[in-house]
Amino acid sequence: MPTGPIRNITDDEIRAFDEDGVVHLKGLFAADWVEMLRERADHVLANPGKLSHELAREDGRFFSDTFLWHQHDGFRDFIYESPAAAIAGQVMQSAKINIVFDQFLIKEPETDEPTVWHHDLTYWPIKGRQVATLWLALDAVTQDSGSMEFVKGSHKWGKRYRPVAFVDPDKYKTGEPPVPDIDAMRDELDFTRFDYEPGDCTVHHGLLVHAAGGNTRKDRRRRAYVTRWGGDDVVYDPRPKIQQMLWEPGMPAGAALDSDLWPRVWEGAA
Repeated sequence: MPTGPIRNITDDEIRAFDEDGVVHLKGLFAADWVEMLRERADHVLANPGKLSHELAREDGRFFSDTFLWHQHDGFRDFIYESPAAAIAGQVMQSAKINIVFDQFLIKEPETDEPTVWHHDLTYWPIKGRQVATLWLALDAVTQDSGSMEFVKGSHKWGKRYRPVAFVDPDKYKTGEPPVPDIDAMRDELDFTRFDYEPGDCTVHHGLLVHAAGGNTRKDRRRRAYVTRWGGDDVVYDPRPKIQQMLWEPGMPAGAALDSDLWPRVWEGAA
């Protein structure tokens, strides 16, 4: 089972996640984890997996690859031994945590490609209240290098929006309505963003609407290792025309995630 974070998550941090949908956690990952993931990032960039995607439509490189821990040595150690699962469990106040998948999201210098407004949960064949993404910075990240912007409280709108493929807008043909024009609503919504140092992370709710700009820096990469987590109430929700998983989990709709694809990797103290 994984080691815990270097400190417990505070009540204020748990409250921020519940109310805003996102919490910024500084320095909870040791430099050894960051350095290992940086090395793995370069390896995966040179050896993309079968679920990898090149997301930049013009200049630069915006790279994604998923389910890395099933396919490459080293990532499994992070999933089972790093503080990530314990952080997700504490933030979501869940008694147990399943890994849904892990992912690299890498924007190389001078990559103008933005990350469009979206929320995460409707891309995946799961449902439940306790779903979160832990976004771990492997580089210093600021607005000009592609830090995320979040619409505070949007996870409580009671809305589910159609997934948006970053390159092909027609890829996902699900029944949900599209994400509204968030930029046209800036005067009426509350936004937040954070600067990151290597080893900092954010944890955000699966229904929180968010986006990111491009990496306009010439001197800095934006490498993020992203892990997606499910808690106590999360179950399998098979739906057509959504994001591909590494394989079909072979379970009935409504089943708990515990499986080879989505194993339970953390349990809180009894």
